[in-house]
Amino acid sequence: MIRKIFALLVFISIIFSCSTDKDSEYNPGADSLRFTGEYHLRNVTQLTFGGNNAEAYWSFDNQKLVFQSDWDKINNQGCDQIYVMNADGSKLGSGKQYQLVSTGLGRTTCSYFLTDGRIIYSSTHAADKDCPDAPMFMGGRYVWAIYDTYDIYVTDENYENEKLLIGGEGYDAEPTVSPDGKYIIFTSTRSGDLELWRYEIATEELLQLTSELGYDGGAFFSHDSKKIVWRASRPTGTQAEIYKDLLEDGFVEPKALNIFVADIDGKNAVQVTNFLGANWAPYFHPSNQKIVFASNHHSLKQGGRIFDIFLINIDGTGLQQITNSNTFDAFPMFSHDGKKIAFASNRRTDEAESRETNVFVADWIEKPNAADMNFKKPNSAAAK
Repeated sequence: MIRKIFALLVFISIIFSCSTDKDSEYNPGADSLRFTGEYHLRNVTQLTFGGNNAEAYWSFDNQKLVFQSDWDKINNQGCDQIYVMNADGSKLGSGKQYQLVSTGLGRTTCSYFLTDGRIIYSSTHAADKDCPDAPMFMGGRYVWAIYDTYDIYVTDENYENEKLLIGGEGYDAEPTVSPDGKYIIFTSTRSGDLELWRYEIATEELLQLTSELGYDGGAFFSHDSKKIVWRASRPTGTQAEIYKDLLEDGFVEPKALNIFVADIDGKNAVQVTNFLGANWAPYFHPSNQKIVFASNHHSLKQGGRIFDIFLINIDGTGLQQITNSNTFDAFPMFSHDGKKIAFASNRRTDEAESRETNVFVADWIEKPNAADMNFKKPNSAAAK
């Protein structure tokens, strides 16, 4: 018994020592891209530096990120293409900082790693090598284009030799992969509405997961591959008619979205959030009991232009604000080991207003200490 108690004390002391070392190595004065109130983030690091870069998603070995970009330094196409980069900011084995994954033709979106290292992404290049028109407003409404020429492609392990994986008539896009490597979930109009579908990789069998009127998209699997989380609109009355008319013209208005979870087969669907505004880009916390997501529900009185990342329990309780840059923060994804989080943001060290969206990675602090709770952004304009 004494030996067991001694061993336990040694184990606790090791954990405490490791935690203390980690805290002692952290330099808050150098964390210039971390903002006051961002209790769960440390060592915020910028990985891209111009244009629009977003939807950066982790490889399953936590070493790389795949993302879409229209940054003219790396992309002269004029619309988004898919790239891969090292998550620590170092150069790839090829010597490049950013490697093109897509063909460089058409418009691409929504890339993701397969468990074997290949990459899937959505592209319009088979229909037209040029960028399709991308109107931001239709009838005075802010809209996203739903191109019926989007199909889903897969590369080889070297991110080359793409081939069609999921195609056919209508919009097929927004694919992500289950951590057990069995399934791909994606959004499609193949049934007439924007619904979630599941593709079994081994059998190529398709299963429709949603069927209610409204936009169901941006879905991800839980870390144990037992649940899915996604964004959805549920328009009724006049809004339902507007939704159907816009969809018929190839658009969707992303202003009334909320977060839902369900079992991996689409059963037992539950609405997690019930906020006004756009609540989207959800991803499971490493515990599978919480959801991180982007929202502007807190800034609607100021025009809804400020988006932050929030954390919420899957039962809809315990809402926490994670980012606080007073600008655009979205597309959060935890690394598969739960140690880091990637996201897209308009933040700058000098806090100047910016239209550029870049990719950032930060250490995730699950249990902030007093230093985290009292962190003040270095050289913050708000403190002057």
